[in-house]
Amino acid sequence: MTDPRRRLPSVDHLLKESAVAALAAGVPRSALVRAVRHALGDARAAPEQAPADAAAWAAAVLRALESATRPTLRRAVNATGVVLHTNLGRAPLSEAALAAVREAARGYSTLEYDAERGRRGDRHVHCAGLLTELTGAPAAMMVNNAASALLLALATAAAGGDVIVSRGELIEIGGGFRIPEILEKSGARLLEVGTTNRTKLADYERALKAAGTEARGHGGTGGRPRERRPPVAILKVHRSNFRQEGFVAEASLEELVALGRKRRVTVIYDLGGGLMVDLSADGLDGEPLLPRAAKSGATAVVASGDKLLGGPQAGILLGTAAFVERCRTNPLARAIRADKLTIAALSATLALYRDTAMARREVPVLRMLTEPRSVLVARAERLAATLPPAAHAVMTATRAAVGGGAFPGLELASAGVALAPEGLSAAGLAERLRLAATPVVALVTGGRVVLDVRTIAPEEERTVADAVAAALG
Repeated sequence: MTDPRRRLPSVDHLLKESAVAALAAGVPRSALVRAVRHALGDARAAPEQAPADAAAWAAAVLRALESATRPTLRRAVNATGVVLHTNLGRAPLSEAALAAVREAARGYSTLEYDAERGRRGDRHVHCAGLLTELTGAPAAMMVNNAASALLLALATAAAGGDVIVSRGELIEIGGGFRIPEILEKSGARLLEVGTTNRTKLADYERALKAAGTEARGHGGTGGRPRERRPPVAILKVHRSNFRQEGFVAEASLEELVALGRKRRVTVIYDLGGGLMVDLSADGLDGEPLLPRAAKSGATAVVASGDKLLGGPQAGILLGTAAFVERCRTNPLARAIRADKLTIAALSATLALYRDTAMARREVPVLRMLTEPRSVLVARAERLAATLPPAAHAVMTATRAAVGGGAFPGLELASAGVALAPEGLSAAGLAERLRLAATPVVALVTGGRVVLDVRTIAPEEERTVADAVAAALG
């Protein structure tokens, strides 16, 4: 029997077909050639499904061309109800931040230029003033993300020395990255105290006392001092992505700050989410506030810019003037510095917090977290009414989440639209929505596709409706 793959056309033959050649308009020839080869590769893998005529070949090449030229990083609609969805980019930016990014990107800027003095400037000034103004910290700087800020603080404070950490705070922060590994990369040595569920102030005091005695060194052979140095830092880590309940205890930040002052030891606090305003009145309680931590007297406080603060991915480092200056002059700071677009976005986001009411209204994360359920129900009903009858769309109660390792275990009463079309499984519909021109990422639960409107911006509702119509068309 003749191999059906022998009947497949060559690359040159397809490129000469008028329908295929017409696809070359506006695209590089190299991209078209790759698309033709991709279409032929698919046909060789499944010759029984090979295109039957020139028009079918042109359609196959067009699909391959669109797939090859479509950006892998593109806008998506988050219909999952998880506000700080790490896989979907966490915090969407405010209109003010978007405008600032565009302005900084469209030409040259005063990134490191002092226009008043006509000489080289410092990129850290653009956010430092806002951070100190809003938090009350003596000094501030920013880097490219929170893990970098922690790495920089540890490398500056304790490279070559010991850092005391509670065993209950040796957490994994996501993506497989763990606090002990970050600490190791900083050049510091981990000194664990307490237990997984209970670590008291006395545990830190004993570690400091024992290490100090050991460093003076009369316990070694022949009375020679041991090589180990006394601890040079205490690290406290906010357990932002899980909760401990039951028989638990931990030393407060204020207690550790007092101990650090008494023993002249640096205290670093990894706060996590960067919450700037108190949301307890909205039922969101339990996350530390960045301004409160900044005023605690800790040597350094580090936080994220793209979580509860609602800005771009960035690492915020607040602390004493002397320590922040040491961090700024650490060579590592250049390797992890933020670029002009991040600085522009964070600066514009921070400026909104000068007016708390404005921040709650204009920062998308805060708006989504605090939107009343009655408003969400009305939006879900409105969206359901715009969908085609074949979707069998109905408003449904949902439970949203904060995400991003913040407010662990907390569920937000929300509302969504449930879809249960006939002749198409929930998994199949969810896949079609993900493959839309603007991907719509939804939940599949109880045999239905659910679109949670808490994380769908009002201006995205038309996009969602179009995607559902196309998926059922």
